[in-house]
Amino acid sequence: MIKEHDRIVLLKDIPDEGLHAGDVGTVVHVYRYGEAFEVEFMTLDGETVAVVTLPASHVRAVSNRDITHVRELVTS
Repeated sequence: MIKEHDRIVLLKDIPDEGLHAGDVGTVVHVYRYGEAFEVEFMTLDGETVAVVTLPASHVRAVSNRDITHVRELVTS
């Protein structure tokens, strides 16, 4: 079960926010027993990129088999 302060992996692109599937975020709020999550996405130096509300179907918990990957943030 995903809880506040857990890291999650985004499963779907969110073009309006510049987010891509595979981006890692931190849960800052859990809605309705895990039906949705408020998630903060940050650069590696701690700058907030986006805070978005996502349904549970758009995220998954980080697993011990995941590896971090870096991509450059593209902003308009």
